[in-house]
Amino acid sequence: MPRRNSGHPVATLWQLSWNDDCLSCAVYKAGKGLEMRLEVGPLTILKERFEIRPRTLARVQALRRSLKRRGWRDLGL
Repeated sequence: MPRRNSGHPVATLWQLSWNDDCLSCAVYKAGKGLEMRLEVGPLTILKERFEIRPRTLARVQALRRSLKRRGWRDLGL
């Protein structure tokens, strides 16, 4: 079951929309590290440990491109 997000993001990497839904990819402080979360409104649908490295950033951007191919549109920041 999706969890409600908490706290404020350190950074929002991107936001996409489809109809009335808004999907955001945000980075939060989690303990001594960072956590990437995919959020739809107040719900967190995916979260995982996040390290600021080229490979990790490329993977997040690949996810964004994949969603855009499926019909999601940039919301802009």
